[in-house]
Amino acid sequence: MNIFRFAGDMTHLISVLVLLLKIYATKSCSGISLKTQELYSLVFVTRYLDLFTDFISVYNTVMKVVFIGSSLAIVWCMRWHRAVKRSYDRELDTFRHFFLVAASFVLALFVHEKFTFQEIFWAFSIYLEAVAILPQLVLLQRSGNVDNLTGQYVLFLGAYRAFYIFNWIYRYFTEVHFSRWIACISGIAQTALYADFFYYYFISWKNNAKLKLPA
Repeated sequence: MNIFRFAGDMTHLISVLVLLLKIYATKSCSGISLKTQELYSLVFVTRYLDLFTDFISVYNTVMKVVFIGSSLAIVWCMRWHRAVKRSYDRELDTFRHFFLVAASFVLALFVHEKFTFQEIFWAFSIYLEAVAILPQLVLLQRSGNVDNLTGQYVLFLGAYRAFYIFNWIYRYFTEVHFSRWIACISGIAQTALYADFFYYYFISWKNNAKLKLPA
């Protein structure tokens, strides 16, 4: 554990809390991509297959349970909650996310650190997380206007990945056998996807104006 990983974990947790706040306080999921939330649920379930086999620390276990549970709760609300599901932007959220799942799985079969069941699904979760935000970004571009909570949710998600890049740099120089190159490359690619959003978020903050993304 180091300060960069802790900051990354906390910004990731904040992003989830912001999204849950939006859904439960407003009873609305407008502007949120169900496709992205389903991908994140799949990411956490496949990444944390070691939840009941490998114990690292109480902190590690709690974070795994929180991310799995919260992601499944968000998907449940968007699909089946009587009030929330009515606000889902079905016509705008049309990204064919199953292509991302298939491509990530095929890549994991060929590019992994060890040819074991757990390591292949770990690599799959890393690749899938790198592109899971795409349906959300496409939905925001199609809708144009972005409400404050949705914008903050995406901002904290991007910050989480940026902090993890610093975490990997720190570990590379401080740990003799650090070699998570799959996570490093995928994390850099994932952070790059947020670059356009960060730019427009900064412009809106600077001008004290509502966040808008170009169509």
